[in-house]
Amino acid sequence: MTFLVRAASLTNYSDVARAAGLDPTRMLADAGLGSDALREPDLRIPAERVALLLENSAAASGMEAFGLRMAETRQLSNLGPVGLLIRDQPTVRESLFVLLRYHAMLNGSLSLMIEESAGVVIIREAVIVGSAQPVRQAIELAVGVILRLMRQSLGATWRPRRVCFAHSAPRDTSVHLRLFGPCVEFNHDFDGIVCAKTDLDAPNPSADPAMARYAQQLLDVAMATQGPTILDDVRRTVLLLLPGGRCSIEQVAAHLGVVCRTIQRRLADQGMSFSSLVNELRVELATRHVMECERPLTEVAAMLGFSAPSGFSRWYHTQFGCSAKQSRANAAHATREDAARV
Repeated sequence: MTFLVRAASLTNYSDVARAAGLDPTRMLADAGLGSDALREPDLRIPAERVALLLENSAAASGMEAFGLRMAETRQLSNLGPVGLLIRDQPTVRESLFVLLRYHAMLNGSLSLMIEESAGVVIIREAVIVGSAQPVRQAIELAVGVILRLMRQSLGATWRPRRVCFAHSAPRDTSVHLRLFGPCVEFNHDFDGIVCAKTDLDAPNPSADPAMARYAQQLLDVAMATQGPTILDDVRRTVLLLLPGGRCSIEQVAAHLGVVCRTIQRRLADQGMSFSSLVNELRVELATRHVMECERPLTEVAAMLGFSAPSGFSRWYHTQFGCSAKQSRANAAHATREDAARV
């Protein structure tokens, strides 16, 4: 399946690329994207190619925080009508709920979940592009955009309690520290932001109810023309529930407010089953976490929703024809050979 994202996701790309000594048009072409992606913000383009563009740009420029640099100057206006509705909500909580409801219109590869417990809020984000390729830059861009959104109401100096990334730390963390502050953490079990519940209840003094109603009307029309999206909703929910081992069809159905039979029927209409969808996501995530990082394999097993490492080991061998340890060794060997050729 091809996941699509608004071309507005590339806002600021040209500026960051040129500052890094890159030719934006050439980089887009190398990633299979046309230059119109920089001129037409509502154009829908493949998320896989956007992720490839960001990774290629980071590698070619040596700028490990390429995605974050794009996020640093993002505005709500870049989100179109969704941004207008977010901007005029009475609280940060309501703004996040708007994003939760409409984020699929902006980015089909992004999953978003908000959890509250004991006065703490966890905003989880996950990116899946439909292929086994790095998405580090796309993830950091997505988390940076959420932070920028929250600071629209909480002030430019507001900092969350923690900013978490599942990938390892870059050699140079100066951009991360500048944007997030010292609360940024790497090698975590999820990507996202942790803040106080009271932060979400802070009033938005610039909220305009009349403008919010207008933006809501625009979005209602857009949503009505898109048709059912339960398949995408199931995929995003599975992606976010996997790390906690809470990914049965019953739990996904409860999260979406539907019965299990509805999910089974909609998936069958697409020639899929719940187990095949879960397996598809696990394959992409396994490739990412086994071959592209040094996270202990026991942790990788938990992140993919396996209750025991032995279950993960059997599944991995069935999918890839070798052990996860061997895959990681092969990937490391290929990386060393590439470096030697350079």
